[in-house]
Amino acid sequence: MTFKKILGLAGLVLASALFLTACGSTNDDSNTLTVGVMTMSDSDKARWDKIEDLLEEEDIDLEFKEFTDYSQPNKALANGEVDINAFQHYNFLDNWNKENKEDLAVVAETYISPIHLFSGTENGKAKYTDLKELPDGAQIAVPNDATNESRALYVLQDAGLIKLDVSGQELATIANISENKKNLDIKELDASQTARALSSADAAIVNNSYAVEAGVDYDTSLYTEEVNDASEQWINVIAAQSDWKDSDKAEIINKLIKVYHTDEVKKVIDETSEGIDQPVW
Repeated sequence: MTFKKILGLAGLVLASALFLTACGSTNDDSNTLTVGVMTMSDSDKARWDKIEDLLEEEDIDLEFKEFTDYSQPNKALANGEVDINAFQHYNFLDNWNKENKEDLAVVAETYISPIHLFSGTENGKAKYTDLKELPDGAQIAVPNDATNESRALYVLQDAGLIKLDVSGQELATIANISENKKNLDIKELDASQTARALSSADAAIVNNSYAVEAGVDYDTSLYTEEVNDASEQWINVIAAQSDWKDSDKAEIINKLIKVYHTDEVKKVIDETSEGIDQPVW
């Protein structure tokens, strides 16, 4: 074979490869949305599977980036690692924006997940079945990040266990406890460790994502957060960068919201979360 023929053959192969690459690139990045989430429960997976199925008809692909630490998904959104995230409520986002001097924006509401005060366990069984059984000096574990600790303290107040000297949407800390008749020993832990603390503490307030992941038995709940007008701050949201409406992902973000807010997805949430998550749209 001559040198010219070899070059000709090589050129033909290269041209064919380029043609095939071009033909295979119809599903490009403009049709892909990267979503930041916490480690997904079975219920989370079920709802996102349904959303993916519905978006398939729109030729839209979802890619998920899972996190295990609440401090990470917003950082990833701010620096462009993900296009949107879905893991937090209004209160958490507002406080994160203030603390980090960012302006991440809410693009849609999704659901609310009332949190629980769970009984501590002994030999795998609940120590208590009623709030009144909690002894004086009982140790109660709560999340230590500002937002979730405040929420936990308000739940303890609503349960009649403590009183706070702040009200409404003000952040509460242990320093704001104005009355503690049972001398509760409130132990601050990383949110991811509160479920593990149930084997040593008398009770713990555990975020639902960690409770489900740890297999906490919801029948051991001593108190469930009330859902009322004051609960709006705890509605979970989908967040994006503040200029998302002007981005090249605006159209597919809007399509995602439209699909999320359907009866099909609501049905999946109702059936798989066992009442833990309550759709709000």
